Amino acid sequence: MLELKEMAVSDRPREKMIRFGIRSLSHVELLALILRTGTRKHSVFEVAEDLLRSAKSVKRLSQMSLADLCAIHGINQAKACEILAVAELSRRMALEEVYETDVVDQPVRLVEWLRRELGDAKQEHFLVVFLDTKNHILGHKVCFIGSLDRSVVHPREIFKEAVAYSAARIIAVHNHPSGDVTPSENDLQVTKSLEEAGVLMGIPLLDHIIVSHRNFYSLRQTFGNRSKEPA
Repeated sequence: MLELKEMAVSDRPREKMIRFGIRSLSHVELLALILRTGTRKHSVFEVAEDLLRSAKSVKRLSQMSLADLCAIHGINQAKACEILAVAELSRRMALEEVYETDVVDQPVRLVEWLRRELGDAKQEHFLVVFLDTKNHILGHKVCFIGSLDRSVVHPREIFKEAVAYSAARIIAVHNHPSGDVTPSENDLQVTKSLEEAGVLMGIPLLDHIIVSHRNFYSLRQTFGNRSKEPA
């Protein structure tokens, strides 16, 4: 592949972006803009291609660690930090969009965000989303990491957080690292426990959602109780 300096000026990523817009750039060209330079033996485009190959997809760039990125020839610590900073900004922009949404009227944004947050996690994460009376998100918190069990999901601690947020209702969420979002017996028991506690506290459990990198399952059918393939 040509070195950046060997390309016609009009074909270089920055000039192409200025002329045709940012969406005209390929994944490799976008990464080349961030990386800026390659090595003596490899062009910036080859380094960008190696990076995409290692990540397996653009989505998974944000899940790479500093060490993972630095292991790629041509990416030093400074470049790795810049890549992670861009990925984190993207994550936060998506989160802001979800926070401004009525998650019942527009559930797709919520589910997409949850899949992005938890779908590829190697361990089970139990997260609680706190909602106001208009179903807007007040905040969220990962309350537990590990195999889901009634003995480790304590309604008292979850509703203590809900009260601190002045939440009107909550959504419980956890991921299945296996990719199979079928609820287990433990999932059903945890849902029942939280539902009963919510009635007592006057802060109802709106739903319990199971997510994977491809699908989701809504135990209370608030979000249609359907699976969703990634775009």
